[in-house]
Amino acid sequence: MGRGEFRAAAVVAAVMAMLAALVAWTHHLPLRDPDGASLPTWFRLPVIVASAVALDVATRWVLLVRRGGTAPGAAFRAVLVERWNRDQIRFTVSGLVTWYVAYVAFRNLKSYVPFVTDRLADPQLARLDRLLWLGHDPAVLLHETLGTTWANWVMAAVYLIWIGLVPATLAIALVWTRRSTAGAWYVTAISLNWCLGAALYYAVPSLGPTYSYPGWFSSLPHTPNTAVRDVLLTDRIEVLSGPWDTHTVQTIAAFASLHVAVMVTVCLIAEAMRLPALVRVAAWTFLALTIVATIYLGWHFFVDVIAGVGVGVAAVALAGRATGNPLRRRDEPWTFRPVLEVPATSRADALPGPRG
Repeated sequence: MGRGEFRAAAVVAAVMAMLAALVAWTHHLPLRDPDGASLPTWFRLPVIVASAVALDVATRWVLLVRRGGTAPGAAFRAVLVERWNRDQIRFTVSGLVTWYVAYVAFRNLKSYVPFVTDRLADPQLARLDRLLWLGHDPAVLLHETLGTTWANWVMAAVYLIWIGLVPATLAIALVWTRRSTAGAWYVTAISLNWCLGAALYYAVPSLGPTYSYPGWFSSLPHTPNTAVRDVLLTDRIEVLSGPWDTHTVQTIAAFASLHVAVMVTVCLIAEAMRLPALVRVAAWTFLALTIVATIYLGWHFFVDVIAGVGVGVAAVALAGRATGNPLRRRDEPWTFRPVLEVPATSRADALPGPRG
């Protein structure tokens, strides 16, 4: 395991942090913990990773004990030593810190957009959508095609499931994999998604159809997605009314769709690492569902989705070059080794009986 896996991710995080601080200072805005209204990210993410570590160790410990020949205490020590040596701990902590700094900077930069510019590109994006969809509004056409009952609930579920996807995939990349270059590639690519996405938010500021054309979505029954939409609008109003009087951040920005960008990143790295076919099929399927859901629910225009695909591809390519990963599929497929081999001395020490 090398010592420079997250050098590029650290550079991205540092640049984003400096830009966030510069915009905050220039426009007299506060730097906020983006999730401070509930459990802060600096608390939630380590808890998620710690849970993944516990599951990683516990699973292998149970399997090793069930194989027999190893006392529980010795088996636990063997698993812990093999899975969590100094290099692995450093790798996981480094990745977590660089990602967290980039994430906080991204959320603050996103919150600052309406203070930097009052320009909105929603009318132009809607016109581009109608041009590409032969005179139709994509969201309205999807409502007419799929209906607004069961499809509405399915799309809402897809959108909400995505929220837990990034922490879960980070846990996999930083905790369960022992391909450090692959984990660094993924974490760096996610940070680049945030960086490129933030740049596009300033280049093409927009709200998204659900806010700029609410009439298109008035026929959709109330779901948890509706509640999220209303909360985000309330947060935006609070922040614009007085950024120093609230502890929240505003998170409405549509171009490009980072939901799509992140899923493209997941799919491409899954293919490059030759993860099991079931994992790859599930990733591509969820990407397709995410694209439909984000248009159906009005979070993004269709052109936002196209831009999101571009961001995801660019992030993977740039991160691959920065972390020394070739932009091609691995020669050997990824395999999961569920049970480690305990050294013979450890097994002997664990057996009961006299020791000579």
